[in-house]
Amino acid sequence: MSENKDETLASFQNITGIDDVGEAFSHLEAVNWNLMDALSRVMPHDDAPLSNTVLAPQPALPNPVQPGAQSNTNGFRPPSYDELPGPSNASASSFFASAMHNHNQNQRHRYPTSHLLAQLTSSINLDPSSQNNNQNVMNFNINFNQTLFQIRLPSTATIDQLKRKIFDVTNVPVCRQSICGWPPAKASDAQKGGTQICNLDLSPENELILIDLTEDGFMDTEPDEVPQRLDKDYNIKILYEPHGTFTLNLSGRTTILEVKTNVYYVKEIPVRHQEWTGWPSGCNNDTTLAESGIELNHQFVLRNLAERAQSNSNAALDGENPQTISNSASNTFDVVTLDSESSADEFEDATDFNTAEYIFTDSPPVQPLNRHLIPNNTDDETTGSSQFVENYQSRFGEPYPEFFVGSLESALQLACHKPAKERKLLAIYLHHGESILTNVFCDHLMKAESIIQTLKEKFVLFGWDMTYDSNKDMFLSLLTARISSNASLTARNIKLDKLPAIMLVGKSRQLGSNCEVLSVIHGNIGLDDLLSRLIETTAMYEEQLQVEIRQEDERAARDQVKAEQDMAYEETLQADMAKEAAKSQKAAAQAAERKRIESERAEENARRESIRLVAEQSLPLEPGEQEASICKIRVRKPTGDFLERRFYTQNNLQDLLNYVTANGFLIEEYKLISSWPRRDLTAIESSQTLATLKMSPQETVILEER
Repeated sequence: MSENKDETLASFQNITGIDDVGEAFSHLEAVNWNLMDALSRVMPHDDAPLSNTVLAPQPALPNPVQPGAQSNTNGFRPPSYDELPGPSNASASSFFASAMHNHNQNQRHRYPTSHLLAQLTSSINLDPSSQNNNQNVMNFNINFNQTLFQIRLPSTATIDQLKRKIFDVTNVPVCRQSICGWPPAKASDAQKGGTQICNLDLSPENELILIDLTEDGFMDTEPDEVPQRLDKDYNIKILYEPHGTFTLNLSGRTTILEVKTNVYYVKEIPVRHQEWTGWPSGCNNDTTLAESGIELNHQFVLRNLAERAQSNSNAALDGENPQTISNSASNTFDVVTLDSESSADEFEDATDFNTAEYIFTDSPPVQPLNRHLIPNNTDDETTGSSQFVENYQSRFGEPYPEFFVGSLESALQLACHKPAKERKLLAIYLHHGESILTNVFCDHLMKAESIIQTLKEKFVLFGWDMTYDSNKDMFLSLLTARISSNASLTARNIKLDKLPAIMLVGKSRQLGSNCEVLSVIHGNIGLDDLLSRLIETTAMYEEQLQVEIRQEDERAARDQVKAEQDMAYEETLQADMAKEAAKSQKAAAQAAERKRIESERAEENARRESIRLVAEQSLPLEPGEQEASICKIRVRKPTGDFLERRFYTQNNLQDLLNYVTANGFLIEEYKLISSWPRRDLTAIESSQTLATLKMSPQETVILEER
């Protein structure tokens, strides 16, 4: 047993093919980390009885990764054991495959398991310290998930070998590894798998950062790098088993669908029959090569499902076990440069990529008609939701939970995008008609009154059927678009033996503005456990919401105070505006009055001036001092000074009045008084002559205001 538990765990997983770290960990813990004992626990025992000494030949499934496993979507599948970028000791992997084959062939002879385990472990070097120390060794400190992993490699090692070593210690597949920390001048060279690390200007001790981009859905690609990668050329090397290798030169703007279409043009493999290995997690048929995150020189493995199914069926009819397809049928590289914009009018059924629906046998098994709650290839989520509820009620009968009918976006709006006091959790029920847990889960757990009542009060329940791959792919895309890529990845990774399942989705201030998956309840659970999980998740979620509710209440109180202050300010402002308006109105009235008075004054002055001018023009000529029959009239003004003029004695009183008027004293405003005898001259007949009035030779009169 290796002293390093991580290496022992990795070796145990590589030998047994157990991907679940928890399961592998439990096996090793049970035997105190003894690798041989742990392998004995999971491998067939020597005394295990054989139920059938002669095994009937079974046709191979189209997907050889794991018998009974669900086909990967969109023609993608995970790498099989011999393709995993796992431990760099390739001989251990190949020996394991060969040993397992011999074990299966000789099981009827009860070949001892201990011999097999000895063969399996004998070729695996569990002690990395046994490497040749005479080489020029470079040290790499890999920082990943707040843990430091140390790797030592000879300077002649390549980037691919480094990544395989990183997989050994971190379990992060090569296709998901994004490594940061290379010298800037050599960053592009570090993206090429064949580059030797001695050519990267590295020091003997190097610090690197590993990012697992599984959750992001793409590898080695930051958002700001995608536009730069769109115009680059990608050299796609495709190993077409068992016919050899060919290469496509494509633009970064080429979508994965167009890559498949181009393969159809070159090799005449219908898209629905293409099985690919090597695409990063999270890719779909609309993803461009630039967005996928693959390197500029990338290798894939391609298989023709129809061809393999046919060969497996023929082998089964002949009574022989299907043989492993050789990967070395040809070493010739056919380089084909294709236009990614070429028309696909003639290519066969390019939009159907669901390989799980194609069974290449003469007599496909008949499945119950009602195991699918949503018909195949449903393209509208609202219609699918309605059909799901209708078929669920028809199949399982009453009582049943109250499912939301509508789009996933509408369900999210109703549950999560509301004020904290009104917010609920969104429960997404993931159904699968082929799971053995479905009938028990739906007929017993989902019919319990406590479950129905809890779901109704605390959750918005949305259901979807994952039985058909087409509907599964559509819903996973909806989860990515509506919630997050993590939600889609979580749903994708739920195994068939754990379905049905309920994903609980919520949004709180701690989670940010987006919704996230808070918990996943698998179908292999009892009624009490299901109820407690629902209640515990609800309690935890409501506890998180309390802070937000208090903040909303405080915000509402502040808004109320602010609203009252704004109202008071508005009232004061309106009063001030009214005062200003009244003041302005008063000022305008005063200005208008002044203008009127000035106008009247101007009119009056004009009238007085007109009267004065008429009177001035009416005056007779003033006689000279030496002339006879004259009289001198002195007029004392109200100010005390005098006006003086000579008149002929035959001039009348009106001439005197005109003289006074011509000097600005209108008779309508002033009286002309004679001193002796005192009399008002303006009150007597103005046609009388001055002689008649006895005002010669001279007379003084007084002007008085009326």
